[in-house]
Amino acid sequence: MGKITRIILQRIGFGVITLFVVSVIVFSAVELLPGDVAQQVLGQSATPETVAAFRKELGLDQPPFKRYFTWIGGIATGDFGKSLASGREISELMGVRLGNTLLLAAFAAVIAVPLAIFLGVTAAIYRNSPFDRIVNVVALSSISVPEFLVAYILLLIFAVNAGIFPSLSNIAPGAGFYERLDKMLLPALTLTFVVVAHMMRMTRASIVNLLASPYIEMARLKGMPRSRIIARHALPNALAPIINVVALNLAYLVVGVVVVEVVFVYPGLGQLLVDSVSKRDIPVVQAASLTFASIYIVLNLMADILSILTSPRLMHAR
Repeated sequence: MGKITRIILQRIGFGVITLFVVSVIVFSAVELLPGDVAQQVLGQSATPETVAAFRKELGLDQPPFKRYFTWIGGIATGDFGKSLASGREISELMGVRLGNTLLLAAFAAVIAVPLAIFLGVTAAIYRNSPFDRIVNVVALSSISVPEFLVAYILLLIFAVNAGIFPSLSNIAPGAGFYERLDKMLLPALTLTFVVVAHMMRMTRASIVNLLASPYIEMARLKGMPRSRIIARHALPNALAPIINVVALNLAYLVVGVVVVEVVFVYPGLGQLLVDSVSKRDIPVVQAASLTFASIYIVLNLMADILSILTSPRLMHAR
């Protein structure tokens, strides 16, 4: 077994262990919520006999460890259970919502990733220039501002005052592609504003470090154009940290959409999670939380693997 294959298998093993630990944390956190789920669903007027029968139907009369293994075993076979609020299959309930969330994250990524790399490379080339200082100030400001505040500012400017975009992103099931893009633009811009700064600063730092390398200086002394130096020598060697931070921010785009979806009433998985918490729909809360955690772990795992594959020190053993 090669060195790279062994490292990748180790990362996958750590990812599986992490997912197992996260599933235990999600189940335990939901179990620690105050109140009786059966009483909350049936209402205060329900008789003790009705509550006891409903608890037995839900399996709440069984020990927690047994309920955990029943739950995780069902998820492993694709059975997420049924929603307490609607009675629908959770997999069916989450299918469309997860698709909407992934579509929003992909739309934001299409805007954020090229913009961040362009700004980072340009700021590195013109380091300490007015452009570099302005970009860094804007980046630090965007990192410091929470996404819900960014969302409300964009709503005030573009929806309330200008009236260019709708204030609510309540996409109908049969909406066309361009209608979806129109209603997703403000949420996507909010996510872009939040994540682009991290990617831009990492890109800038990586390129600045490489521009001081001896082989870059040699290329300059040979009269090689700056654009060719960046494209053929600096950027390929900076791919590992850039890919890592891009993948981590993509993970944040998927997991961090909860607040943005709530602000814009976007029909995604984050909105479903918040609604289910308010309704005490425990199976949906557990399934949505574990789905978010799984996506985050998988994208982090992909970031590690891509960093390994793009690192010459690991690809070419001495």
